[in-house]
Amino acid sequence: MAKVGKRTAAAREAFGGKQNVTVAEAASLVKDNAKAKFDETVEIAMTLGVDPRHADQMVRGTVSLPHGTGKTVRVAVFARGEKADEAKAAGADIVGAEDLMETIQGGTIDFDRCIATPDMMAVVGRLGKVLGPRNLMPNPRVGTVTMDVKQAVEDAKGGQVQFKAEKAGVVHAGIGKASFSAKQIEENMLAFVEAVGKAKPTGAKGTYMKKIAVSSTMGPGVSIDVASATGNA
Repeated sequence: MAKVGKRTAAAREAFGGKQNVTVAEAASLVKDNAKAKFDETVEIAMTLGVDPRHADQMVRGTVSLPHGTGKTVRVAVFARGEKADEAKAAGADIVGAEDLMETIQGGTIDFDRCIATPDMMAVVGRLGKVLGPRNLMPNPRVGTVTMDVKQAVEDAKGGQVQFKAEKAGVVHAGIGKASFSAKQIEENMLAFVEAVGKAKPTGAKGTYMKKIAVSSTMGPGVSIDVASATGNA
């Protein structure tokens, strides 16, 4: 049997018997037990009653967290002319057109969010097999295909989080850092859960939110009472 380290053992003991807790309790537990030498990311995972293989059950969207993510987001923008200048002025890290496409095709993806003006989608479309699996493909439904590149860049830099249901109907995202206060983590969690709730697709049947769990990068997870998180307690 593998030996359990002192830190892991202590975290497991702290979480022992504590499941289906309130959002506030979960925030405090995760923060207090994030003992790694780096600032751990607080991560949320939600199991939804959807099958995203069906178009009318896909869940995706964005949410601007009240306290940001605590992460520096590198933004790439596909644009030309004035819109390229606008993107640079707004703080985009990488701006280009065919040259950026070639860089990405060459295997260099040095960004966390990709934005494009509508006229650039013919170019960006060639990168579907590269950007799609990484959830980086610009999409008008989440505001990353837009003429308002200034706003899109500012949103990305300001802590906006994108989410999308995976095959098993699970949505997950980083919603802050362990260095945040417990109250900030709690408020970010509530904002994320609310956004996923508003993104409920028309084809969803039965229970929509089945399970919510939160953890830090190196810590154990704790499940949250769904009614508490959605205000239906």
